[in-house]
Parts: sequence; C-alpha cells; structure tokens
Amino acid sequence: MQDNNDSSGEDELIRLLLKRQSELNSLLEVTRAINKNTPTPTLIQMLEVILKNYLQIGKFRFLIEKSGAYSCISKYGGNVESATILNQTWSKLDKIKSPAPLAGHVDAVLSQYNYFIPIYHKNKALAFALIGDFKTSGDMLNNDLNFIQTLINVIVVALENKKLFRERLQAERFQREMELAVEVQNMLVPMREHKEEGIEVRAKYLPHQDIGGDYFDFFRLNESEFLWCVADVSGKGISAALLMANFQASLHGLVAIEDELTTVVERLNKIVIRNTKGERFITLFLAKYNEKTRKLNYINAGHNPSILYSDGEAIPLKLGTTMVGAFDELPFLNEGEIDLEPGSLLFNYTDGLMDYESPNFKRWSEEKLLEFVKANGERNPEDFNETLLSHIGQVVKGKPIDDITLLTLKIS
Repeated sequence: MQDNNDSSGEDELIRLLLKRQSELNSLLEVTRAINKNTPTPTLIQMLEVILKNYLQIGKFRFLIEKSGAYSCISKYGGNVESATILNQTWSKLDKIKSPAPLAGHVDAVLSQYNYFIPIYHKNKALAFALIGDFKTSGDMLNNDLNFIQTLINVIVVALENKKLFRERLQAERFQREMELAVEVQNMLVPMREHKEEGIEVRAKYLPHQDIGGDYFDFFRLNESEFLWCVADVSGKGISAALLMANFQASLHGLVAIEDELTTVVERLNKIVIRNTKGERFITLFLAKYNEKTRKLNYINAGHNPSILYSDGEAIPLKLGTTMVGAFDELPFLNEGEIDLEPGSLLFNYTDGLMDYESPNFKRWSEEKLLEFVKANGERNPEDFNETLLSHIGQVVKGKPIDDITLLTLKIS
C-alpha cells in the first residue's frame, strides 16, 4: 500500500511539473510572438487557442480600456452580449483587483460567468476578462486563475506598447517584461540554505538587473542521493527567464524518471533546441551525489568549472560537453565520477563572479579563484561565500557586469 501511495504521489508531482511546463511554454510562445511584433489579431487568436484547447474554457469575453471606456476585443461561446451591456459590467466590478468568482452575482449578465479577471498597472485599470464554462476546481484553481491573469497581462502589455513611439515603446516593454520576469524568477530561486547530517549547502544570488538568466537548484532525489545544478541562459529579460523556467520544469521532470545524467543532458539539449531554434543556449553544471557510496557524478556543459576542495587541493571539474541548445546533437558527452572524502567542499558559480567593470579586473582570474578555494576550503559554506565576496571586493573594487550565483556544499 505504501508503494502505491508513493507511486501516486510521484505521478501527481510529474503531472504538476508537466502542467507548469505547458503553461511556461505557452507564455514563451506568446512572448516570442510579441517580440516579433506579431499583429494584434494573431495575438488574440493565440490567446483564444490557449484558453480553449489547454484550459478548456467554454466562454470568454476580453475587454480593454480605450479613452475611458471598454472595448471588447475577443469573445467566444454563449450568447454574445451587446458592446454597451459588456461595457456597463465594469461599473459593478471596478473595486476588484484580483481574480474573483461570479457565481450568484446579482447582475444577470455577470451571473452567467464563473470568474472575473482584472488587469491593473500601478492602480490604473487596463482591461478585464469574463470567464465562463470553466470546470477547474480544487488545488489547481488558483494556479489556473493566476496563469490566465498573467497570460492576459502579457497580451495587454503588448497592445499598450503598440500605441507608443519607438523609444517609449522600448522603455515600457522593458518594464513590463521585468515585472513578469520577476514573477517567473521567483519560481526559479529555491532554498538559500540546506543542512542535515552529512551535507550543508548555502547559496547566494546577486542579480545585476531586476532579472537575469542565472538559475540554481538543489534537492534530494531519494534517501541516499542529492542533485544540484547551476546554469546560465544567454540573454536577459522575459524570454531568458521563461526559457530558464522551462529548463527548470524539464530538469525536475527528467530526473524523476531518468537515472543517468548523460541521458538527462541529452534530452535537455533537445528541449532547448526545440524551444529556441538555436537562437539561445544554456551553460550548466549538473551533479549527483550518493551519500552511501560517496560518489559524485557530474557533467559540465560549457559552464564555469565547479571547484572541488579536498585534502588541501582545489580541482576544477571540467568533464562534460558543450553548452546545451547550440547543436542539434551534442558533439561529445563525458560524465565525471569522483569519490568524495569527508570534509570535501564543492563550489559552484556563474560567470558573473569573474567579470567586472573595473580596470583591476585582470587581478582576478580562474587561477586566483583556485588559489582562494585552496586557502579557504576548510570554511563552512556560508563563511566561504561571504569571505569570497569580501575578498573580490577588495581585489577588484568594481561592479560585476552580470548576475552572480554562488552555490557551495560541504560534505562530511
């Protein structure tokens, strides 16, 4: 019976991860269309397809603010109301700023819908949607409503930007992208610390802008194994954040069903290629540690080499392959395997740690970093991270030009 419960729980986890991945894929496709300046009718058609086919929404009305009134720019399902009646519904809902149920509403028109979805920006109402014949309930309801609101918000932002001159358009689009990207980034930043018998982990993330392409993760696979990853996607902004969110969902889904790191990396490469058509790539360091055998298996895919400190030596972990997303098939793929001694420290980082806006940046290099790890590898992870950042501040005395991610593990 316990096995059946565990299997059911794993199936539910995989289902939820695949659902989140589908949502992020939808956002990625819409954002890609926006970046290509796709015409408004096509964007609306994409929205309707996602709502109809993915979320099974049978009735939909989408109204956007224009010169103090509301104009319906998308509608399907049920008996279509007049523009005047739809515009008047706003006065009955204008105090609501988050998704709200409409069942039993005193207004005859509104009572025929399930939910009201408002879109605001800085307390200014931009648009609203009415959702009907929508059967989702239970644990997934809030997730689906938030996804619908985010998706519509992306469309509204695009339509707002089309009204502006080019310079204003670029500034506004950047702001909206950052707002949405921060939401996505919140899903990407896991624990900042983890400690239990046998392992201690501390992480630091220092964004260069509001949102970047760095990603890190650490979690237990089973009773004897941990997995962690540090990655960096090319580019910035919402498309980079969504690609990395898709990568996170894919990674979690794959390691739940695949034991071999080489298989996981090969499949991640195909997913990134399919999503970006080779226009973006991801560097990553992926590792798995078995507490019982004390074996560390890892693959470095074009990333800054993680550093292993053990017995007074600092060793860069370079075995692996090229960055993922650059080639249809990885040209080579090697998996590293190391036996870890008690007291070993593993330091993982992104390239922001090595690049600075300073004439003194040449005083800092991978060789200098190896020297630092060798001299400080006995420290605990939190002390190591803080000491390293303080040391760089003294040596370089400049600002980083990219995000900085540190993920440090101590194996006892």
